[in-house]
Amino acid sequence: MPKVKTNSGAKKRFKLTGSGKIKRKHAFKSHILTKKSTKRKRNLTKTGLVHDADKTLVKELLNI
Repeated sequence: MPKVKTNSGAKKRFKLTGSGKIKRKHAFKSHILTKKSTKRKRNLTKTGLVHDADKTLVKELLNI
């Protein structure tokens, strides 16, 4: 039986916390930053958590 491969893109984008939650980074922080406010850019730097509706999908990609 072949091994199930982890999705390479998901592997780079998501990390598991100790309690089993999935951490993610915010979007819209890569370019065209001049029109965005400093506060908005600062808040986008912080990590977020994957929403409950998407948890099963992400876990499937990570083979958890």
